[in-house]
Amino acid sequence: MTTYPTISAADEQLEVPGLSALTHDWLTAIGEDPEREGLERTPHRVAKAWSFLTAGYHKTLQDAAGDAVFAAEGSEMVLVKDIEFYSMCEHHMLPFYGRAHVAYIPDGKILGLSKFARIVDLYSRRLQVQERITTQIADAVEELLSPRGVAVLMEGVHLCMAMRGVQKQNSSTTTSAMRGLFKDDARTRAEFMSAVQSTLRSR
Repeated sequence: MTTYPTISAADEQLEVPGLSALTHDWLTAIGEDPEREGLERTPHRVAKAWSFLTAGYHKTLQDAAGDAVFAAEGSEMVLVKDIEFYSMCEHHMLPFYGRAHVAYIPDGKILGLSKFARIVDLYSRRLQVQERITTQIADAVEELLSPRGVAVLMEGVHLCMAMRGVQKQNSSTTTSAMRGLFKDDARTRAEFMSAVQSTLRSR
């Protein structure tokens, strides 16, 4: 009969329900001994880690934005660069990570700057593909602000390519989503790309 390490009620509340037992069986399936000292509490650690990594399933855009949408004048581009993101590939459940750059042109409303990081986290902390996250962020900013334009560019390193398969450790993936003026006006799009280009070249 399989036995599992005891855990406090407080710690159990932080876990994805049922994942600890599944991880125990997973360790056995790959030929490990989940009862040995180094792995004894690993199933609980994994269940708690995945609770954090998939927190985006349990939050909404309103949770991320809060009450930080403000009326404001101005129609110049607002750009938040180098927002770190960490996500899990839905195909192999391996990490991918990188940086997001989000810009918009206000049309009567602005968003508190820290909320852009929260929006990126909202969609990153799920099983994902980078293309979808990019689109979801752009759609979210449009929904919140109805701006004159939105641009999102994401650079990611995918461990499903680096650790397995083609094993290309130095490859990266860039995705973009353009809305409004960033899509329709070449000069506006060029201004955005110029603003983030120095960041792209510096790494």
